[in-house]
Amino acid sequence: MSSSPVAVVTDSTAYLPSGLAERRGLHVVPLEVRFGERTARDGVDITPAELVAALADRNLEVQTSRPAPASFATVYEDLLRGGAEQIVSVHLSRELSGTWDAARLAAQETAPDRIRVVDSRAIAMGLGFAVLTAADVAAGGGDGAAVEAAATAVAARCRVLFGVQDLERLRRGGRIGAASALLGAAIAVKPLLHLSEGRIAPLEKVRTTGRLTERLVTLAVAAAAGPGARLAVHHLGAADRAEDIADRLREQLPHAAEVQVSEVGAVIGAHVGTGLVGVVIVPAG
Repeated sequence: MSSSPVAVVTDSTAYLPSGLAERRGLHVVPLEVRFGERTARDGVDITPAELVAALADRNLEVQTSRPAPASFATVYEDLLRGGAEQIVSVHLSRELSGTWDAARLAAQETAPDRIRVVDSRAIAMGLGFAVLTAADVAAGGGDGAAVEAAATAVAARCRVLFGVQDLERLRRGGRIGAASALLGAAIAVKPLLHLSEGRIAPLEKVRTTGRLTERLVTLAVAAAAGPGARLAVHHLGAADRAEDIADRLREQLPHAAEVQVSEVGAVIGAHVGTGLVGVVIVPAG
Protein backbone atom coordinates (compact mmCIF):
# COMPACT_ATOMS: atom_id res chain seq x y z
CA MET A 1 0.00 0.00 0.00
CA SER A 2 1.10 3.54 -0.68
CA SER A 3 0.90 5.79 2.40
CA SER A 4 0.29 8.85 0.22
CA PRO A 5 -2.02 9.49 -2.75
CA VAL A 6 1.16 10.15 -4.75
CA ALA A 7 3.76 7.37 -4.89
CA VAL A 8 7.38 8.23 -5.69
CA VAL A 9 9.51 5.89 -7.81
CA THR A 10 13.19 6.19 -8.68
CA ASP A 11 16.03 3.99 -9.88
CA SER A 12 19.06 2.47 -8.20
CA THR A 13 21.50 5.17 -9.33
CA ALA A 14 20.16 7.55 -6.66
CA TYR A 15 22.47 5.68 -4.25
CA LEU A 16 20.57 6.73 -1.18
CA PRO A 17 22.17 5.81 2.15
CA SER A 18 21.33 2.26 3.22
CA GLY A 19 17.76 1.76 4.41
CA LEU A 20 16.60 5.28 3.58
CA ALA A 21 14.41 4.33 0.60
CA GLU A 22 12.51 1.84 2.73
CA ARG A 23 12.05 4.29 5.59
CA ARG A 24 10.75 6.97 3.25
CA GLY A 25 8.44 4.71 1.28
CA LEU A 26 10.34 5.14 -1.97
CA HIS A 27 10.14 2.50 -4.69
CA VAL A 28 13.46 1.74 -6.39
CA VAL A 29 13.78 0.00 -9.77
CA PRO A 30 17.31 -1.39 -10.24
CA LEU A 31 19.45 -1.05 -13.33
CA GLU A 32 21.55 -4.05 -14.36
CA VAL A 33 25.27 -4.61 -14.69
CA ARG A 34 27.05 -7.46 -16.47
CA PHE A 35 30.56 -8.59 -15.50
CA GLY A 36 31.62 -11.15 -18.07
CA GLU A 37 29.02 -13.90 -17.75
CA ARG A 38 27.43 -12.57 -14.55
CA THR A 39 24.37 -10.31 -14.57
CA ALA A 40 23.40 -8.50 -11.37
CA ARG A 41 20.80 -5.98 -10.28
CA ASP A 42 22.35 -2.75 -9.08
CA GLY A 43 22.07 -2.44 -5.31
CA VAL A 44 20.42 -5.86 -4.98
CA ASP A 45 22.67 -8.68 -6.16
CA ILE A 46 26.15 -7.17 -5.91
CA THR A 47 27.90 -5.35 -3.08
CA PRO A 48 30.39 -2.49 -3.53
CA ALA A 49 33.15 -4.79 -2.27
CA GLU A 50 32.32 -7.37 -4.95
CA LEU A 51 32.32 -4.59 -7.52
CA VAL A 52 35.75 -3.35 -6.45
CA ALA A 53 37.10 -6.88 -6.74
CA ALA A 54 35.64 -7.29 -10.23
CA LEU A 55 36.98 -3.92 -11.40
CA ALA A 56 40.49 -4.94 -10.36
CA ASP A 57 40.49 -7.04 -13.53
CA ARG A 58 40.93 -4.28 -16.09
CA ASN A 59 40.33 -6.73 -18.93
CA LEU A 60 36.96 -7.82 -17.62
CA GLU A 61 34.18 -6.62 -19.89
CA VAL A 62 31.68 -4.60 -17.87
CA GLN A 63 28.39 -3.42 -19.32
CA THR A 64 25.36 -1.74 -17.82
CA SER A 65 21.79 -1.67 -19.01
CA ARG A 66 18.60 0.17 -18.22
CA PRO A 67 15.68 -1.65 -16.63
CA ALA A 68 13.22 -3.12 -19.12
CA PRO A 69 10.00 -1.09 -19.49
CA ALA A 70 8.20 -4.13 -18.10
CA SER A 71 10.08 -3.72 -14.80
CA PHE A 72 8.66 -0.22 -14.42
CA ALA A 73 5.22 -1.31 -15.57
CA THR A 74 5.08 -3.98 -12.86
CA VAL A 75 5.94 -1.43 -10.16
CA TYR A 76 3.47 1.13 -11.52
CA GLU A 77 0.65 -1.42 -11.72
CA ASP A 78 1.31 -2.65 -8.17
CA LEU A 79 1.27 0.89 -6.80
CA LEU A 80 -1.94 1.85 -8.56
CA ARG A 81 -3.64 -1.35 -7.42
CA GLY A 82 -2.35 -0.66 -3.91
CA GLY A 83 -4.11 2.66 -3.65
CA ALA A 84 -1.82 5.27 -5.19
CA GLU A 85 -3.79 7.87 -7.13
CA GLN A 86 -0.77 9.21 -8.99
CA ILE A 87 2.88 8.27 -9.47
CA VAL A 88 5.91 10.51 -9.92
CA SER A 89 8.87 8.57 -11.31
CA VAL A 90 12.19 10.44 -11.10
CA HIS A 91 15.32 9.14 -12.84
CA LEU A 92 18.94 9.74 -13.72
CA SER A 93 19.84 11.99 -16.64
CA ARG A 94 18.64 10.63 -19.96
CA GLU A 95 21.93 11.87 -21.42
CA LEU A 96 23.61 9.04 -19.47
CA SER A 97 21.11 6.20 -19.67
CA GLY A 98 17.96 4.92 -21.35
CA THR A 99 16.30 4.51 -17.94
CA TRP A 100 14.10 7.59 -18.25
CA ASP A 101 12.92 6.40 -21.66
CA ALA A 102 12.10 2.93 -20.32
CA ALA A 103 10.05 4.54 -17.54
CA ARG A 104 8.30 6.81 -20.05
CA LEU A 105 7.34 3.87 -22.26
CA ALA A 106 6.01 1.96 -19.25
CA ALA A 107 3.98 4.96 -18.11
CA GLN A 108 2.41 5.34 -21.54
CA GLU A 109 1.40 1.69 -21.55
CA THR A 110 0.18 1.60 -17.95
CA ALA A 111 -1.68 4.82 -17.07
CA PRO A 112 -0.33 7.90 -18.89
CA ASP A 113 -2.85 10.20 -17.19
CA ARG A 114 -1.69 9.14 -13.71
CA ILE A 115 2.09 8.78 -14.04
CA ARG A 116 4.61 11.61 -14.41
CA VAL A 117 8.15 10.66 -15.49
CA VAL A 118 10.89 13.17 -14.63
CA ASP A 119 14.38 13.48 -16.10
CA SER A 120 16.41 14.79 -13.16
CA ARG A 121 19.40 15.56 -15.42
CA ALA A 122 21.42 14.42 -12.41
CA ILE A 123 22.71 11.21 -10.88
CA ALA A 124 23.62 9.77 -7.47
CA MET A 125 22.41 11.99 -4.61
CA GLY A 126 21.68 14.76 -7.11
CA LEU A 127 18.86 12.42 -8.05
CA GLY A 128 18.51 11.21 -4.45
CA PHE A 129 17.88 14.65 -2.94
CA ALA A 130 15.29 15.35 -5.66
CA VAL A 131 13.52 12.10 -4.85
CA LEU A 132 13.60 12.72 -1.08
CA THR A 133 12.09 16.17 -1.61
CA ALA A 134 9.41 14.62 -3.81
CA ALA A 135 8.62 12.18 -1.01
CA ASP A 136 8.34 15.07 1.48
CA VAL A 137 5.86 16.92 -0.73
CA ALA A 138 3.87 13.73 -1.38
CA ALA A 139 3.72 12.97 2.36
CA GLY A 140 2.49 16.50 2.93
CA GLY A 141 -0.46 15.94 0.63
CA GLY A 142 0.89 17.51 -2.56
CA ASP A 143 -0.60 16.35 -5.84
CA GLY A 144 1.37 14.88 -8.73
CA ALA A 145 2.11 18.28 -10.26
CA ALA A 146 3.46 19.64 -6.96
CA VAL A 147 5.57 16.55 -6.34
CA GLU A 148 7.04 16.72 -9.85
CA ALA A 149 7.76 20.45 -9.54
CA ALA A 150 9.54 19.96 -6.22
CA ALA A 151 11.75 17.20 -7.59
CA THR A 152 12.59 19.20 -10.69
CA ALA A 153 13.48 22.32 -8.69
CA VAL A 154 15.92 20.46 -6.44
CA ALA A 155 17.53 18.62 -9.34
CA ALA A 156 17.98 21.89 -11.22
CA ARG A 157 19.85 23.45 -8.27
CA CYS A 158 22.17 20.54 -7.60
CA ARG A 159 25.85 20.43 -8.48
CA VAL A 160 27.57 17.10 -9.06
CA LEU A 161 31.39 17.16 -8.80
CA PHE A 162 33.62 14.09 -8.87
CA GLY A 163 37.14 12.91 -9.37
CA VAL A 164 38.33 9.62 -10.83
CA GLN A 165 41.69 7.90 -10.92
CA ASP A 166 41.65 7.77 -14.72
CA LEU A 167 39.22 8.05 -17.60
CA GLU A 168 39.67 4.60 -19.07
CA ARG A 169 36.35 3.10 -17.99
CA LEU A 170 34.42 6.26 -18.82
CA ARG A 171 36.03 6.20 -22.25
CA ARG A 172 35.20 2.54 -22.79
CA GLY A 173 31.60 3.10 -21.78
CA GLY A 174 31.17 6.13 -24.04
CA ARG A 175 30.13 8.31 -21.09
CA ILE A 176 32.73 11.07 -21.16
CA GLY A 177 31.71 13.25 -24.12
CA ALA A 178 33.78 16.41 -24.00
CA ALA A 179 35.95 14.90 -21.28
CA SER A 180 37.78 13.08 -24.06
CA ALA A 181 39.89 16.24 -24.28
CA LEU A 182 41.57 15.11 -21.08
CA LEU A 183 42.56 11.69 -22.31
CA GLY A 184 45.96 12.64 -23.66
CA ALA A 185 47.12 13.72 -20.22
CA ALA A 186 45.09 11.23 -18.20
CA ILE A 187 48.16 9.41 -16.88
CA ALA A 188 49.71 12.60 -15.52
CA VAL A 189 46.61 14.13 -13.92
CA LYS A 190 43.62 13.37 -11.74
CA PRO A 191 40.56 14.45 -13.74
CA LEU A 192 37.95 16.56 -11.93
CA LEU A 193 34.61 16.25 -13.69
CA HIS A 194 31.07 17.54 -13.26
CA LEU A 195 27.61 17.21 -14.72
CA SER A 196 26.70 19.92 -17.20
CA GLU A 197 23.33 19.87 -18.95
CA GLY A 198 22.97 16.29 -17.79
CA ARG A 199 26.26 15.17 -19.37
CA ILE A 200 29.67 14.39 -17.88
CA ALA A 201 32.17 17.12 -18.72
CA PRO A 202 35.68 18.09 -17.62
CA LEU A 203 36.05 20.82 -15.05
CA GLU A 204 39.72 20.89 -14.01
CA LYS A 205 42.90 18.85 -14.16
CA VAL A 206 44.89 18.44 -10.96
CA ARG A 207 48.19 16.67 -10.36
CA THR A 208 47.67 14.75 -7.14
CA THR A 209 44.98 12.97 -5.16
CA GLY A 210 45.49 15.43 -2.31
CA ARG A 211 44.93 18.39 -4.58
CA LEU A 212 41.81 16.73 -5.99
CA THR A 213 40.41 16.43 -2.48
CA GLU A 214 41.18 20.10 -1.78
CA ARG A 215 39.47 21.26 -4.97
CA LEU A 216 36.38 19.14 -4.34
CA VAL A 217 36.02 20.68 -0.88
CA THR A 218 36.65 24.24 -2.10
CA LEU A 219 34.22 23.97 -4.99
CA ALA A 220 31.57 22.30 -2.85
CA VAL A 221 31.79 25.01 -0.18
CA ALA A 222 31.41 27.69 -2.86
CA ALA A 223 28.46 25.89 -4.46
CA ALA A 224 26.70 25.49 -1.09
CA ALA A 225 26.32 29.28 -1.02
CA GLY A 226 25.24 29.71 2.57
CA PRO A 227 23.33 27.91 5.33
CA GLY A 228 20.81 25.15 4.75
CA ALA A 229 22.61 23.35 1.94
CA ARG A 230 22.32 19.58 1.62
CA LEU A 231 25.46 17.66 0.65
CA ALA A 232 26.40 14.08 -0.03
CA VAL A 233 29.85 12.58 -0.46
CA HIS A 234 30.10 9.51 -2.68
CA HIS A 235 32.94 7.09 -3.20
CA LEU A 236 33.85 3.67 -4.50
CA GLY A 237 36.48 1.82 -2.52
CA ALA A 238 37.70 5.07 -0.96
CA ALA A 239 35.87 5.27 2.35
CA ASP A 240 38.65 7.07 4.24
CA ARG A 241 38.93 9.80 1.61
CA ALA A 242 35.16 10.22 1.54
CA GLU A 243 34.99 10.58 5.34
CA ASP A 244 37.87 13.09 5.21
CA ILE A 245 36.00 15.17 2.64
CA ALA A 246 32.79 14.96 4.68
CA ASP A 247 34.61 16.06 7.84
CA ARG A 248 36.12 19.04 6.03
CA LEU A 249 32.71 20.01 4.65
CA ARG A 250 31.08 19.80 8.08
CA GLU A 251 33.85 21.98 9.50
CA GLN A 252 33.61 24.62 6.77
CA LEU A 253 29.82 24.47 6.46
CA PRO A 254 28.62 24.26 10.07
CA HIS A 255 25.16 25.46 9.07
CA ALA A 256 24.62 22.88 6.33
CA ALA A 257 21.38 20.95 6.67
CA GLU A 258 23.18 17.63 6.23
CA VAL A 259 26.34 15.98 4.93
CA GLN A 260 25.76 12.33 4.05
CA VAL A 261 28.27 9.71 2.93
CA SER A 262 27.41 6.74 0.74
CA GLU A 263 29.21 4.33 -1.54
CA VAL A 264 28.06 4.14 -5.14
CA GLY A 265 26.88 0.86 -6.59
CA ALA A 266 27.65 -1.21 -9.62
CA VAL A 267 26.22 0.89 -12.42
CA ILE A 268 28.10 4.10 -11.68
CA GLY A 269 31.07 2.13 -10.39
CA ALA A 270 31.36 0.16 -13.61
CA HIS A 271 31.81 3.41 -15.54
CA VAL A 272 34.06 5.38 -13.18
CA GLY A 273 36.20 2.70 -11.57
CA THR A 274 37.56 2.21 -8.07
CA GLY A 275 38.83 5.36 -6.35
CA LEU A 276 35.91 7.59 -7.27
CA VAL A 277 35.20 10.44 -4.86
CA GLY A 278 32.49 12.98 -5.48
CA VAL A 279 30.31 15.59 -3.85
CA VAL A 280 26.69 16.48 -4.57
CA ILE A 281 25.54 19.90 -3.39
CA VAL A 282 22.00 21.28 -3.25
CA PRO A 283 21.99 24.90 -2.05
CA ALA A 284 19.05 25.95 0.08
CA GLY A 285 16.08 26.96 -2.05
